[in-house]
Formats: sequence, C-alpha cells, structure tokens
Amino acid sequence: MAYSEDLSFIFFSPTRVVYGANSANDAGVEMQSLGCNKAVIVTDQFLYEKTDIVKKIEKAMGSMCVGVFSDVPSDSGVHVVNKGYEFAKSRGAEGVVSVGGGSAIDTAKGIAILLKEGGKLEDYAGFQILSRKVVPHVCIPTTAGTGSEITYVAVIKDHVKKQKLLFGDHHIIPDVAILDPVLTVGLPAQMTAATGMDALSHAVEAITSAQREPMSDAFGLHAIRLIKKWLPIAVKNPTDLNARGQMLIAATLGGSAFSNAQVGMVHAIAHTIGARHHVHHGLANAVAMPYVMRYNNSDCAEQNAMIAEAMGVDIREMTEEQAGLAAADAIMALNAEVGLPLTLKDVGVPESDLEECAQVVLTDGAIVYNGKPVFDPAEALMVLREAWSGRKA
Repeated sequence: MAYSEDLSFIFFSPTRVVYGANSANDAGVEMQSLGCNKAVIVTDQFLYEKTDIVKKIEKAMGSMCVGVFSDVPSDSGVHVVNKGYEFAKSRGAEGVVSVGGGSAIDTAKGIAILLKEGGKLEDYAGFQILSRKVVPHVCIPTTAGTGSEITYVAVIKDHVKKQKLLFGDHHIIPDVAILDPVLTVGLPAQMTAATGMDALSHAVEAITSAQREPMSDAFGLHAIRLIKKWLPIAVKNPTDLNARGQMLIAATLGGSAFSNAQVGMVHAIAHTIGARHHVHHGLANAVAMPYVMRYNNSDCAEQNAMIAEAMGVDIREMTEEQAGLAAADAIMALNAEVGLPLTLKDVGVPESDLEECAQVVLTDGAIVYNGKPVFDPAEALMVLREAWSGRKA
C-alpha cells in the first residue's frame, strides 16, 4: 500500500450522519439544530405523488416545511434548479431538505447556492467558486449510490448544450445526511443494482485516483467489501432492511472517499455518455468500470490488487498485475450477478459516436485525477471501443 514519500493530504468530511430505520422522522429536529425554521423539500414527482415518503417527512417537519418542490426529473438541469430557487425564494425558505436520489440532492445543492447568493446557477459552475457557506441542507437519500449526501460536488445538466456541468465547492457539502433504510425498500431491482454499482465506482476510483491517500483508501475499501456482500442481497430481497442499510452506509463511505480523493476516467466516460445518450449515471459507471480498470492496471496494479482482495478474490498465488486484472473481472461478474448490461452497446451508445465521445472525455474534469495519466483522445477511444464491444484489452 505504497504512497508517495512526500505524501501530504487533508481529509475533510464535515457532514453529520444520522442512521437508522425511520430516522427520516428527525428531519425537522436536524434542520432546527442548524438554526433554520423555514425549509422547502426538494424531491421528484414520483416520490411525491406515488409514495407516502415525502408526506411523512412533511408531517414530521410540521410548520417548518414551507413548501415542496417536486419538479426534479431523473436527469436534472440548470433550468430546474433556477425554477426551484424561485419557488423556494417565494416561500421565504432559509434551507432545503432533499429527498430522493442524486438528482434531487444535486438540485437541492444548486437551490441552496442560489438561496444564499442569488442569480442563476450557471454563474457558479466550476470549482471552489463560492466564498461562504450556502444555506442549511439536510439530505435524505432514497437510493444507495451517489454519495451526494456527503460530497462537495453537484452534477447538473445543461440541456441546451447537452453537457453536464460540475459544481465542486466545499461550501455546498450538506450539513446532515439522514440514512433511513426504510426509504429504499421500494427501489426497483435494476435501480438498486445501478445505484449500488455507482457507489462501487466511487470507492474504486478513489482508491486508484492520482490523489489517493490512506483515509480515503480505508473508506473506499470498506465500501467495496460491503457492496460485494450486500448488493446482491438487496437486489434479490428488496425488503431486507439490513441489506438496504448496509448499502446506504457503503454509498456514504464511497461518497466520502471520492469527495477527498476524486474520481477518474470511469466518471469522465459516464458524464459524457450520460449527457449525450441519456444513459443512467450509475449504469454508465458500472459498464465503464472494468474496462477503465484494465486500462489503468499498468500504473495502478497495486491499488487494483487491493480492490481484488476487498472483492473477495484470493490473490495469494497471483502477481500484482494478475490480481489487478482479476479485480476488473470480479467487478464485471458482479455487474452480471445483479443483472446489469456489460457493454456500452447494450445501453444504447452508438458505435458511430465513440470518437466524438473520446474527445469529450478528455475535457471532463474527472480525467485529471485518473490513476494513469490520459492526454490522448486515442487512449480514451481505445477504452470506449473495448467497452462498446466487450472485448478485453
């Protein structure tokens, strides 16, 4: 587990984590502890209209809830955030409670920025733009994958430019993450699988990142162990609260790991094909991950070998390089076990667009931290072609 001789790092994870069945009932108490007495709930239409989740949280918050913004789509956009801000401002909101998956949480992060700073969300794209903390934000994830409840990043699509904008700023890290396994029980099997593999990609890329360090490695490795054990159970037995809870914990661990160590080419690919071809983010990460790991193995064999061990692979008779490749194989096998597609072709990415995708991948901010430096679009294209056809390098 070698690190650079001149290693130095800062590990920052300020979010208060509240875990337990029915802990979502504490949303009002947690918001009040932040000095906020007026908050809007940010969620999606399905959760608001087809489940009782949001209504229960509204009830628990009482008069503190001044409205529900439920217009968040599965692939949120800057126009959605701007609309949500106008809604929250009209209600006199001083804070936000996000209920849902990564899209709802990231939308709420954007609204929190605008409630503090005003203007349009587009004005704040980039990294470390803000000079002060945004308004209070309590996250209640209903999927176990994005880790957004604990990260400094929001990814919001510009639907006009067909590009995903990154907002990276320590001032947008949520104040509280409430992990309530009861809320994830109704998640369909494929969404459970895709979001679970999203969490795995965060842990894997944190460990292989150019900015890896011992604490993010520790968080990432334990997240991998939990996901390997509990994701198949959560997919097959959706009412298993223990499996659901362990996946929520794993997602938060993975979020903390990558929020400190960053992600790499897997996410650069996922951002690209998500924006261009509407592939679900977790699914895109799941498909790309084994192929990127094989590409990175020449520079990241030691880290990949650690991942292999965490995935339960017996590497005692393997060289480090063999163990690293075995990690990629183990992750592809887990994709298959939980019923996910294994190639970009299977998720609808046209072969004719791979060259353009490769160009865009090289412009994504995540590529900077890939464990193996990538400067040539031809290298990204090679990985994309393998991921499209299913061919091993």
